[in-house]
Amino acid sequence: MQNYMKSAKLDNVCYEIRGVVLREARRLEEEGHRVLKLNIGNPAAFELDVPEEIQQDVIYNMHQAQGYVESKGLFSARKAVMHYCQQRGIDKVDIDDIFLGNGVSELIVMSMQALLNTGDEVLIPAPDYPLWTAAVTLSSGKPVHYRCDEEQGWFPDIDDIKKKITPRTKAIVLINPNNPTGAVYSKELLLEVIELARKHNLVVLSDEIYDKILYDGVQHISTASLADDVLFITYNGLSKNYRAAGYRSGWMIISGAKHRANDLIEGIEMLSNMRLCANVPAQLAIQTALGGYQSINDLVVPGGRLYEQRMTAWSMLNDIPGVSCVKPSGALYLFPKLDPKRYPIANDEKLVLDLLLQEKILLVQGSAFNIDDRQHLRVVFLPRKDTLEDSMTRLAHFLSTYQQ
Repeated sequence: MQNYMKSAKLDNVCYEIRGVVLREARRLEEEGHRVLKLNIGNPAAFELDVPEEIQQDVIYNMHQAQGYVESKGLFSARKAVMHYCQQRGIDKVDIDDIFLGNGVSELIVMSMQALLNTGDEVLIPAPDYPLWTAAVTLSSGKPVHYRCDEEQGWFPDIDDIKKKITPRTKAIVLINPNNPTGAVYSKELLLEVIELARKHNLVVLSDEIYDKILYDGVQHISTASLADDVLFITYNGLSKNYRAAGYRSGWMIISGAKHRANDLIEGIEMLSNMRLCANVPAQLAIQTALGGYQSINDLVVPGGRLYEQRMTAWSMLNDIPGVSCVKPSGALYLFPKLDPKRYPIANDEKLVLDLLLQEKILLVQGSAFNIDDRQHLRVVFLPRKDTLEDSMTRLAHFLSTYQQ
């Protein structure tokens, strides 16, 4: 009899952060091994909890979450996001310009489905957060990856972006602060991207989920705060800044040239209505989170847990012979490079699989983030300092003996 096959739409969809190597990690865990998972930015797994006042507000108001709500989300939560836009300098955002979703991931997919026709192109950074590439592909679009320059702190290469704009280009994605590199973009860089969007009538899709996780006095600038004549869609949520990844609570803000996007907005509203509404209990957390004490600020300054863990992992990686790593200015990740002269790696997935089997440490190979080379790894620095010290020591030992 004929087998049931997956849709051809999924042929080029890839999300290796939860791919083959993770399945092998699960098998090891089932056999009783302890695996250190440095593959995903999941704060709760490392005792970085949702602030207590947010948890208590959700519990106290749970009785209000029994039924459907407005498809765009609770008024109080969207009002809090609107006030946040005002703080960030994103002008002329109304309640109806804000959509709440089951995490930013759902909203990215929703907006790509609304925006793209078959063959439409979207400029996406390389390395990227792979959901963006997958969402464009699944929406019948064509992801076109522009280069981010490691020698320039992983900033986007404007000349490369210019070369890759075609008549089919509909939008450009900025991930800022960046996952996986930790780069935080300057105002000058953002203005250059906006000028390209203005010239070529592109939508700017700005993923800002890490906008409060900043180090060394670096400031984050919301892209949409820099112009009002370009269409911006800005994405943010509770997963990282508030350590509430499991709540699946995110938002999407449409701003700028909204008067030229009535049809697109109607499409987004249609898709929003189809899923009825985002999960309501998590929406109850938004107002308290955005308006309350910002505990993330204590974690990212010298002496704070995230700051110290970043410094420990970064310095120990750079101490490994043949390994170099740009210091991240934001987010939760390091993206080290292995010198190809010392480590001539043909298959970086095999490298991380061998590391998993030998040292029980789970990383993600750099090629999973849609770059061409096989010389990078993504390392999550969420574990406590002593755990990171042990894991970096074991990684150094593994690399010293590794022969592919």
